[in-house]
Amino acid sequence: MRRAYKFQLRPTCRQAAALSAMLEDHRVLYNAALEHRRTAFQKAGASIGYGNQSADLKDIRREDPDGQGRWSFSSQQATLRRLDKAFRAFFRRVKAGQAPGYPRFKGRGWFDAVEFPKDGDGCRWDCVPGQVRVRLQGVGHVKVNRHRTVEGTVKTITVKREGRRWYAVLSCDGVPASRLPQTGAAVGIDMGIASFLTTSDGRHTDNPRYARAAAGKLAAAQQNLSGKKPGGNRRRKARERVAAVHRKIRNQRIDFARKTALALVRGNDLIVHEALKVTNMTRSASGTLQAPGTNVAQKTGLNRSIHDAGWGVFLNVLHAKAESAGRVVVEVDPRHTSQRCSRCGHTAKENRITQAEFNCLSCSFSAHADENAAANILRAGLALQAAQAA
Repeated sequence: MRRAYKFQLRPTCRQAAALSAMLEDHRVLYNAALEHRRTAFQKAGASIGYGNQSADLKDIRREDPDGQGRWSFSSQQATLRRLDKAFRAFFRRVKAGQAPGYPRFKGRGWFDAVEFPKDGDGCRWDCVPGQVRVRLQGVGHVKVNRHRTVEGTVKTITVKREGRRWYAVLSCDGVPASRLPQTGAAVGIDMGIASFLTTSDGRHTDNPRYARAAAGKLAAAQQNLSGKKPGGNRRRKARERVAAVHRKIRNQRIDFARKTALALVRGNDLIVHEALKVTNMTRSASGTLQAPGTNVAQKTGLNRSIHDAGWGVFLNVLHAKAESAGRVVVEVDPRHTSQRCSRCGHTAKENRITQAEFNCLSCSFSAHADENAAANILRAGLALQAAQAA
């Protein structure tokens, strides 16, 4: 299986300046390639692809030996493939009738990663006892804070900047799965806002609401940023403070998702959850044709709460950890799981009295609404597994 490892780099001042220059030159290359495509289509109706631009890369490096010529050829090809991927996604959305989202030019601060497609080509992962470094063409040997062992074969290395910190992300193939012993248990989970998740055996996990907890600090940092003049050092530092608050919220969400997912994976062989389409659930509200603007504020608040809960992050982590541990994760149709009685199967929206109360109108079964939904999710997952086995 493939796994990614992320380690913080410890560059010297000179190396940090070289890393920044590398990002800037790759950003310039990306923008120049984008301008090339736009101009070719506007002036001559020609379609320029990755193959044409990759062939021109040798001439670009020859004409600018102290700029583009000092960096890895393979990493520059990866930057051109990144642009090509953006265009292919653009055309795919156009054909699907979605919002096109034409590729944009990257401004300063909006291009923070460079990929090296192959270990040993412009980069090399050096791991010897007592000394771990990554060698980058044009930068040198940079110290790495390796906090865990790298397993498998290193395929690609990505250098990434987050604020003032630098990281190396290693993508490795052939990583052995750390299979856990069988427990014989299965669980259904219902994602929510009041409780982050509720299991079919009655356990509730509180929603930490990290963004809400940091709202005051974030508002103060943003207000401080709005009062600074563009282009100055004070504005740069204020912008970094805003980014630091956002980064802390993101790290808290990821840490919470990993710990919660790991507890589920360790205790259950089968985990069933709803196939949630978070993007559709958090679309902006505009009301209806008959009542435009109705309930827009409530929908906006719900969208903010869903994003704060981080359902998408959690489900991605859950699937990754389950695959590594040899567990099975099943997605089921979310329709009517909160309105169906887990005892008799009667389905009606009137069954759910409030956010937390469920009372079946047919058999008078009463339970916590989220626990009833989690039981329905588990039953649907078991039925799906049985159907696939047959």
